[in-house]
Amino acid sequence: MKVAVVGATGLVGTKMLEVLAERGFPVTELIPVASEKSIGKSIVFNGTSFPIVGMQEAINKNPAVAIFSAGSAVSLEWAPQFAEAGITVIDNSSAWRMDATKKLVVPEVNGDVLTAADKIIANPNCSTIQMVVVLKPLHDRYKIKRVVVSTYQSVTGTGIKAVTQLMNERIGKEGDMAYKYPIDLNAIPHIDSFLDNGYTKEEMKMTNETKKIMSDDSIKVTATCVRIPTVGGHSESVNIEFEKDFDLTDVRKLLAESPGIVLKDDVANFIYPMPLTAHDKDDTFVGRLRRDETQPNTLNCWIVSDNLRKGAATNAIQIAETLIKQGFIQ
Repeated sequence: MKVAVVGATGLVGTKMLEVLAERGFPVTELIPVASEKSIGKSIVFNGTSFPIVGMQEAINKNPAVAIFSAGSAVSLEWAPQFAEAGITVIDNSSAWRMDATKKLVVPEVNGDVLTAADKIIANPNCSTIQMVVVLKPLHDRYKIKRVVVSTYQSVTGTGIKAVTQLMNERIGKEGDMAYKYPIDLNAIPHIDSFLDNGYTKEEMKMTNETKKIMSDDSIKVTATCVRIPTVGGHSESVNIEFEKDFDLTDVRKLLAESPGIVLKDDVANFIYPMPLTAHDKDDTFVGRLRRDETQPNTLNCWIVSDNLRKGAATNAIQIAETLIKQGFIQ
């Protein structure tokens, strides 16, 4: 199987190559695609060197699937051209997520919506992915009415420039700033641009994408997204109001048995999810489960996942694995 990775030299693209190798994805030929300055260089994948090529050459090579992580502008221009050539595109940018004609997929949640006709498939926002993995089994059992979420997001979600800013600040070194303010010893309540309603795009992504992935516009979601000086993954404090009452023992059992979730909820032994323990893992971790004592049928929880893996690279590759399993690409 020929597989193109568009944006192969970036932070997420590099992670995609790592995850493809780790999961034993059936790559017979890798087609790494990057900007013009990288064309002609090579990437070693599974012990074999593959030359980096441009967009048109990648299309000409006719891969079965192209996994994009090169930003919205690139995806808007090139994804349709790949799709027109019969190549299935899985796109990690925000370009197609809210397009009514495109599927927005988290395999554990709604992988069953995929069809052979889907040639551009959107990978959701990282902070949305880890939340809906936990929300899905709870919604099926108790019917979610409203979600209030506050995020604590890693600098890796911004990219290598942000990681460099953080590390420079740790040692007192001057350098380029990915953020308007210092990030070390700080928390910045601002991810993506502000909208007219006072929310950021990131916050509205969580609201709108959740409804689309869960196929339920009745779920109310309100979010506050914050950047903090961590690198292992994103964390979320989530308050979930249900239509039906629940038993915490049943909730723990339900989550522990749900795909893609690892339950870490033993406060007596100081066991709860953290970015340090989620780093380089593909699962979504949930803990600090407790009843909201201020109103009925409401649960508090803490969700952590590696944003470069399940929040980006791994989810995209799981979409491709689902397509193979269903016989839609081969």
